[in-house]
Amino acid sequence: MRSKTPKTFVLDTNVILHDASSINQFQENDIVIPLAVIEEIDHFKRGSQIINLNAREFARTLDNISGKDVFNGGISLGKGKGKVRIEITKGLSKEIQEVFKEDNADHRILSAAYELMKKLKSTRKVILVSKDVNLRMKAKALSIPAEDYTTDMISSVDELYSGKEVLDNFPDDILMRFYMPPYEVPVNEVLKHVKTEIVPNKYYVIKNTERSVLGCLDQSSMFFKRIDKNNVYGIKPRNSEQTFAIDALINNDIPLVSLTGKAGTGKTLLALASALNVRKSYRQIYIARPVIPLSNKDIGFLPGDVESKLAPYMQPLWDNLKVIQDQYPEEDKQHQIINQLTKDSKLVIEPLSYIRGRSLQRIYFIVDEAQNLTPHEIKTIITRVGEGAKIVFTGDIYQIDHPYLDSQSNGLSYLIDHFKGQKLYAHINLEKGERSELAELASNLL
Repeated sequence: MRSKTPKTFVLDTNVILHDASSINQFQENDIVIPLAVIEEIDHFKRGSQIINLNAREFARTLDNISGKDVFNGGISLGKGKGKVRIEITKGLSKEIQEVFKEDNADHRILSAAYELMKKLKSTRKVILVSKDVNLRMKAKALSIPAEDYTTDMISSVDELYSGKEVLDNFPDDILMRFYMPPYEVPVNEVLKHVKTEIVPNKYYVIKNTERSVLGCLDQSSMFFKRIDKNNVYGIKPRNSEQTFAIDALINNDIPLVSLTGKAGTGKTLLALASALNVRKSYRQIYIARPVIPLSNKDIGFLPGDVESKLAPYMQPLWDNLKVIQDQYPEEDKQHQIINQLTKDSKLVIEPLSYIRGRSLQRIYFIVDEAQNLTPHEIKTIITRVGEGAKIVFTGDIYQIDHPYLDSQSNGLSYLIDHFKGQKLYAHINLEKGERSELAELASNLL
């Protein structure tokens, strides 16, 4: 929505690292980038993480539009948009220095916003935009308006698409038709008896007091078809949600699948077992997860070489693979196949940052812990997927390790919210934990 009076937004570094195109998201309002932000961006230019790519992309963007006016009145970002300019400040303002003694990048950005607010007080509202809640609190303590970057934030987690629904009190005569060939019922006959949202690849528990059946609205939205339980590489679904998940995971006509749920619901295990089950349709199975170091420290502070530093982050994936492999005796062919796939690099487990430069044609690509990705990172990954590939995102949108993401702003929530209803997409939220009674209790209570 366009504001009647244009505002001036001061951007923090983390906004740019979160979304390299952020300066184009403020419509007719002006953008101010403190010089301290440029200095911080420079420190992030080297590396293969998404934030490093964003830093380089932003630097190129700014260089393309820059001229001497970028340090004075600013340069227009285009028709219908405001101007962008770099603000040069000489140290901390007196007011900031009195409250915050330390001279660091955060306080310099805060100082730039404060000085600008005083300068434009009678003509423009100045707002600091930061993903850092602590910096926003510091700003508000000094009466500087501060906001989170909400451009790619979903409106409500409570209303997020679950991918499934229960249809109660269903007429028995129609329900019985799911048990007879062709095991499907035209959608118009079903909708005569229930009021429900028509979404391709949505799953249903259809039941009455006598019987029940698991069904799915097919991609054409013309039929409700019966869904049977499938055993995938020795892993059997333990509930209806897992049955739905496996159906989507082994369906090669659905190239994009997301699974959400708390720890112990089987997200990663089901995805990996399903990938092994349909491996002949793909040239490689690639499993990755983002590396989010403890306390937001770089992995460089850990001892050892790169491989030993990354091993703890990848171990849960190897553990899931071992669970699947142990469904078969060591002498069994199915057990040995996994070893051979790993040896031949047909099954690869690596950090997500290693994806750069890889060809993603005919790959079954599983991205674990996807809740720690930004919307921009999710988009970057999906747009790299080539023909014949399938990509699966798994994660828990309530268990986020990223310092600047939450349940509304993470990439997994953003994906679910925006892809709902697409014929090439299926989603299932897994709610029932299947690890153990103790694990389920802990997940619910702690």
